[in-house]
Amino acid sequence: MNVEISGPRILLSIPQLGGFVLTESVVITWVVMLVLVLLCRFLTKNMQVRPTKKRQVIAEWMVTSIQGLVKNDMGPRFVSTGYVPFIGALFALSAGCSISSVFGVKAPTSDLSTILGWAVVVFILITYNKIRSGGIGGYLKSFTEPVFVMTPMNLISEIATPLSMTFRHFGNIVSGTVITALIYGGLAALSHGVLGLIPGAVGNTLSQIPIFQFGLPAVLSLYFDFFSSFMQAFIFCTLTMVYIGGAAGD
Repeated sequence: MNVEISGPRILLSIPQLGGFVLTESVVITWVVMLVLVLLCRFLTKNMQVRPTKKRQVIAEWMVTSIQGLVKNDMGPRFVSTGYVPFIGALFALSAGCSISSVFGVKAPTSDLSTILGWAVVVFILITYNKIRSGGIGGYLKSFTEPVFVMTPMNLISEIATPLSMTFRHFGNIVSGTVITALIYGGLAALSHGVLGLIPGAVGNTLSQIPIFQFGLPAVLSLYFDFFSSFMQAFIFCTLTMVYIGGAAGD
C-alpha cells in the first residue's frame, strides 16, 4: 500500500489482490467498522445494573435514542425486533465514514458504490416487509394500483427509491468535498498572489506558502466534516425507517 499526500487529503494507492480490486473506500470502511467495534466494546465493558461509569451512561443514552427514533418513525412493534441495532449501526457507519475525511483520507460516503450498497440493503428490507405484509400476490398487485395503466410508473417509482436515497446522500457529501477543495485552491492562489506582491526573496518565499489556508478551512470543516456528516446519516436512517415502516403497514 502506497501513501501519497495530495493537497488537503491523503491518497492511498492499493494494489489488486488477484482479480479483486481492493479500493480505498473499502479499506477506509473496514477501518471505520473496526473503530466502531472497539468503541462499542469500550462503552459496554463491565456493565452494571445501576450504571456507575460515564461510558455506560453514554452507551445507554445511545441505545435509548435509537429506540426512540425507531418507535417514532417505524412503530412501537419494531423496537423489540432487530431494527434497533440495524438503524444504530447504519447511522454510526454513515457518520463515521463521512467524518473519516477529517484525517485526510477519502470519505467512503463520497464513493457512489458505498451508498448504493447500503441503499440496496434497505431496498431488500422494504421489499421483504411489503411481501410479508401483503403476500406475493398483494405485492405484485400493488404495481397495478390504482389502475393497470399505472404499472410502468409504479415500477419506476419502486426502482427510484434506492436511487433517490443513494444520490441524496452521495450528492450532499460530495458537494461538501468539492466546496472544500475549491476553497483550498482559491486560498492557495490568493496567498500566492497577495504575498507575491512583496518585493525580493521574501515575497518569492512567502508566496509559496499557502498562509491563507490556515483558519477558514478549519471552521468550514466543523460543518462539512461533522455537522453535515451527522445530518446526512440522520436523514438516510430516517428515510430507511419511514420506508420500511410504511412497507410493513405501520
